[in-house]
Amino acid sequence: TNKTFGNDLSQARDNAWQSLGMYWEHNWTADGPVSRKARADWQVRQQQLLGDYVDTLFNHSLQTLGSQLRSVSQPSFFVFNPLSWMRSDVADLLYDGPYPIKAIDRATGKEVRSQLVEKAGKKFLRILAENIPSVGYKIFDLKSGLPAIMPAGVKIDGDYISNAFYRLRMNRSGAITEWYDSLGNGRQLVKVTDGKYLNDLGGSDTGNDLVIENAGPVSITVKAVSASPLLHTVRLTMYAHNNRVEIEDSIQQNFGDVTTWAFSFNVPEPTTHHEELGTVLTAKKQSRGGHYADENARYDWQTFNHFANVSNNNYGVNLSNLDCSFFKLGNSSLDSLWEGSAQLNALAGGNIDKKVEDGGTLGILKQNGNKDFLYHFALSTQQGKFDPVKSMRFSLEHQNPLLAGMITGGTSAAPANTFSLLTVNDPNVLLWSIKPAEDRVNKGLITRFWNMATTPAQPMVQSNRPIKAAWKTSHIETDELRLQPAGKMLRVQLKPLQMNTYRLVY
Repeated sequence: TNKTFGNDLSQARDNAWQSLGMYWEHNWTADGPVSRKARADWQVRQQQLLGDYVDTLFNHSLQTLGSQLRSVSQPSFFVFNPLSWMRSDVADLLYDGPYPIKAIDRATGKEVRSQLVEKAGKKFLRILAENIPSVGYKIFDLKSGLPAIMPAGVKIDGDYISNAFYRLRMNRSGAITEWYDSLGNGRQLVKVTDGKYLNDLGGSDTGNDLVIENAGPVSITVKAVSASPLLHTVRLTMYAHNNRVEIEDSIQQNFGDVTTWAFSFNVPEPTTHHEELGTVLTAKKQSRGGHYADENARYDWQTFNHFANVSNNNYGVNLSNLDCSFFKLGNSSLDSLWEGSAQLNALAGGNIDKKVEDGGTLGILKQNGNKDFLYHFALSTQQGKFDPVKSMRFSLEHQNPLLAGMITGGTSAAPANTFSLLTVNDPNVLLWSIKPAEDRVNKGLITRFWNMATTPAQPMVQSNRPIKAAWKTSHIETDELRLQPAGKMLRVQLKPLQMNTYRLVY
C-alpha cells in the first residue's frame, strides 16, 4: 500500500470536490443580473477543475500500479478490471513500439487476439483479455513476431456489418437503418418512427462514403461524416466476442435548437425502464404500475443515467449512456407521457424551458458558442423480460472498460500474474464504489454495494487478505454499526434495492 499516494493532489482534490457541487447549483437559468456569458464561462471553469483532477488522478494511478508490478526480461503490461465480477473484454494499451508484435497471456502462456488501432491520433494495441479478475488485474507479455492468423469475428459485406450476434446497416449520416438479431431468429430491431431510425440525428442519407477506421480479429470500427442536419461524425464499433455495439457520436457545429439522437426500436407493446440516481424506474404512471405520479408531474424528459431499456415479456433492447442527462420517451410532453412508445430521444442539447412571464428562453443560449460535443452509447439485446441487473452490468462494462498499462516495477515489486482485491458472491449485488476512507488511508477502504434485487440479500464479501475490523457506515462515512469479519470474509446484509456503505480495515 502506498500511503502517500495522491498527497500532492490535495488542493486539486478539494477544488474538484467543490466544483462538482457548484456546477449543478440552481441558478442555471441565467436570467438574473449575471450575464449569460459570465455564467457559462464560470461553469466551464468548474468543469475544468473537476476534469483536470480526475484525468491527473487516473493517469497517476495507472502509472503507479505499473510501477508496483515486477517487470521481466520482455516488455509486459497489466489489464485491470474495476468491476466486481470476472470479465472477458477488450483492452487498449497505448503503444507506439516496434511492430509486428503479439500479446501472450502470462497465466495461460497462450497468444490472445490482438490488433493495432488508432484513436485520436494515438496508436493502441487492442487485445481480447479473457477472465480478468474482480477488482483486479492479469499480466500479459509482449513478444516480437507476427500475430497468429485468427478468423475475422466481424465482417463487412457491402453496406452491412456483421458478427456472430448481429447484422446491421449504417447509412452515410450515421443512422442505423437495419439491425438484425442473429440469436433472436433474425429479428429486425429497427422500426422507423416519425421518420427516424436508430442513432438518428434527423438527417437524410447524405454524407461522405463510410470509412473503415480500424479492422482486425478483435473489432471493426466504421466512421460516417455528414453535414445533415448538423456537421457530425459517428463511429460504430462491433466486436468479435460479445454483443455490444458501441457508438461514438459527435457534433462539430454550434446549434441552438433542441436536438436529439433518436433510437427507434422494433419492440411491440413495450415498457421502458431507466436508471435515475440510484434507482430503476418504470416509465409509466402509478395508476398503470409505474413510478411516475398521476398528477402534478412533469413527463416530457426522463432522467438518463447509466441505461434505458425498452422491452416486453419476451424480448428487449438496452441503450447504455455515458454523456446524456435526459431522454424523451416518444413524443412525451409536459403533461403527457407516451408510455407505449418504443422510441427514445437522447438529448444532445438545446434550450427546453421558457420564461413564463415573458415567453423568453431560460438557460445558456446556443451552447455559449461551443462547436464540439461528444456522446457515447452502446446497444445490446436481451432474450426474455427486463432484468435490471443484466442491464446495469451491460452499461457498467461499456462505461468502465478494462484498463491497460505498461509494467515498470523492479525486482522487489509484486510478482503475481493475477490479482483480485475482493469478490462478492451474489450476482445481484454490485460493488458501486471502492476508495480510501476520507479521513486517511490507514482508516481503511470504503466499499459501497447496491442490491439490485427486489428481495433481501446477505452476500459474502471476500477480500484478498484478512480484515481486521469492519463497520457499516453512512454514505458520508460515519460509523454506524461494528461488524464481525471472519478472516478474509465479511457477511453483509442489504434490504431489497438497498445501497449500503462499509469500511474495511486491514
